[in-house]
Amino acid sequence: MASILYICVRPERGAAEAEHTSFSRGLGVSELDQLDLVSEPITSEILDRHEGFVIGGSPFNVTDAVKTPLQERVEADLERVAARALDGAASAFFTCFGIGVVTRMLGGALTLAHPESTRATEIRTTDAAASDPVFGPSAPAMRVFTAHKESATDVPPAATLLATNDDCPVQAYRVGEKLYAAQFHPEPTPRDFADRMTFYRNNGYFAAAQFAAVEGEVLAASVTGAELLGRFAQLCTSSDR
Repeated sequence: MASILYICVRPERGAAEAEHTSFSRGLGVSELDQLDLVSEPITSEILDRHEGFVIGGSPFNVTDAVKTPLQERVEADLERVAARALDGAASAFFTCFGIGVVTRMLGGALTLAHPESTRATEIRTTDAAASDPVFGPSAPAMRVFTAHKESATDVPPAATLLATNDDCPVQAYRVGEKLYAAQFHPEPTPRDFADRMTFYRNNGYFAAAQFAAVEGEVLAASVTGAELLGRFAQLCTSSDR
């Protein structure tokens, strides 16, 4: 099995630990290396040691008008991971906040015009995704969890759009053969996502007074995004890497 590293970008420890568990389950691994990027920077040695990277979500936004030195360092470190995947030295799957970092790095633009509330939604795979080893088998559509304020205005230069929907046109794309970026959260089960809500009750992803109603809708949802992670894990171990 290839060495895959989960990179945490959440300051909230409880949410980060639960997210690590969710990614472990989705990737189908009993042990998943992890790096808390909020607490320590990534090093060249860590980059060289792993063949795959999965990047979790964060309450950070690339479009934040004011950023702390911590957020600026985190964004720079995520760009180092993306650069390694662009070079073909490793595979990487960015989610949530991470797609904003990659989009900006590639010269794309971000917008606040396509937010999605905390919910399960359907996304459609594109024609270009048909031959993709991670997204292709999920055609023509899948249900995933979303909760975000910013998104890519359009697919950035050199990227291939893999998934879309009417609410947020850029749901996922691939750059080259080994860099994936998704706006949605592929890893959580309904229970996982409902538990995560408790950490972000007052972050503006949903009305705090509607917590119980939103939680009920989340728990009743059926999602299939985790199957993407299982295929990503296979990509990391493929013989033609």
